Amino acid sequence: MSKDFLWVEKYRPQTIQDTILPEQLKSTLQAIVDTGEIPNMMFTGTAGLGKTTVAKAMCKQLGLDYITINGSEEGNIDTLRGKIKQFASSVSLQGGYKVVILDEADYLNPQSTQPALRGFIEEFSNNCRFILTCNFRNRIIEPLHSRCGVYEFNTSKKDMATLAGLFFTRFTTILDDEGVTYDKKAAADLIMKHAPDWRRVLNEGQRLSIAGSIDASVSVVSSDMFATLCKHLKAKDFKSMRKWVVDSMDIDTVAIFRGLYDNMNEFVVPASIPQLILILADYQYKDSFVADHELNTVACMTEIMANVEFV
Repeated sequence: MSKDFLWVEKYRPQTIQDTILPEQLKSTLQAIVDTGEIPNMMFTGTAGLGKTTVAKAMCKQLGLDYITINGSEEGNIDTLRGKIKQFASSVSLQGGYKVVILDEADYLNPQSTQPALRGFIEEFSNNCRFILTCNFRNRIIEPLHSRCGVYEFNTSKKDMATLAGLFFTRFTTILDDEGVTYDKKAAADLIMKHAPDWRRVLNEGQRLSIAGSIDASVSVVSSDMFATLCKHLKAKDFKSMRKWVVDSMDIDTVAIFRGLYDNMNEFVVPASIPQLILILADYQYKDSFVADHELNTVACMTEIMANVEFV
């Protein structure tokens, strides 16, 4: 499959200025590029925020040789050592130092590979800089934290509206370039459904556009939907609750759990909030392993119905 076919590759930002990031983070990264020197860095945050894109953009802007190693696929110590040593020991065609981008570093074994990586960072410090990306910073051992500057990519609620607006402009420009007809509300709903996972928005947009248009059929979770769900839970109306779950199965179950969490202060008695959080956390974890997501979601709602008191 051609890279030009995939929107996430075709429209990947090539400079820091082209990225969609919180302003403070973006200005910090631009200041680093302006100095012409990249330190050892760790980019952390949930999927699709642009961690790998930023790492590659910084290298391209400074004209540096770089190699990308996927920690989940090439996490073996010998593979890691061989690739890094081979890359670091050769002379850069561009001159100056090289950069190793270690993607998904949180999947490296914390008992063997991560401790070995400490030695790599120090051994090749004269010729190489390291940029680690991870979704879960708590899975990275502390000695690696101390060797890298940590940059948090997660988006606060305060920044979300601004970033979603910027991405809406970018997204509609892409749709226009690709000759896709679209309903503006449907495009906005798609962004709000998956934000701030911009990669998923592009992938879902490309999937929906195969028919040539993006219409108003995109499902998104609204506060009214949660009000209806909480009404069924309070009334212990199992039949209506199950119908709500079935009707909402085209929505990511993680978004359903998160929506209940975000709206709990409005619908749940304060004394029951700790119990609700424990139930949601338990079933969100189980959701990664279950074969039937509908059954898992209904089980979660049933336990909430039995143990949580609503206002």
